[in-house]
Amino acid sequence: MTPVRKSRPNAGHFRRQLLPFHGRLTENDMLDFVFFNPLPRHRFVDFLAARGVTAIETQDDETFGVAIPDDTADELLDEIEAYYEEMMALDQQIFEADAQDSGHHAAGVVLNLASGESVYARVDPLLLGKVMEVLTPLELGELVNAIVDAIEHPDAQPLCHRPDGSD
Repeated sequence: MTPVRKSRPNAGHFRRQLLPFHGRLTENDMLDFVFFNPLPRHRFVDFLAARGVTAIETQDDETFGVAIPDDTADELLDEIEAYYEEMMALDQQIFEADAQDSGHHAAGVVLNLASGESVYARVDPLLLGKVMEVLTPLELGELVNAIVDAIEHPDAQPLCHRPDGSD
């Protein structure tokens, strides 16, 4: 799960990320979408290509990423985010099928820190499954981001005394 852009509340769970570019795009020009299986990422990249959106694929030991330009039109970005939600559901289905086949059950949530680092919090698979029955991946991302933000930027004031938008 990743931080939501402050300029567009409820816009999804993507994050700004420094990527190795040789040209016009910089870290502030990209939005990153994270997958845990290559199949949903491949479909997502095809979806973007069909709409003329430039995509840069990234990968580490545990995730498959797709970065797109930050200046993508809002209407198109809404369409992209809706499709990303579908691909996250597919990602979850693949994970669950693999876990059943292997007898291995593990689950986690990606926490994106203000420093730009991503860390993984291990979560009981049954608990995460229950959460995902009632929350969309975007909603879970917003919840996790709010918790990470509160930890990294503590504010002891009661919520009712905080200015709007700072909680």
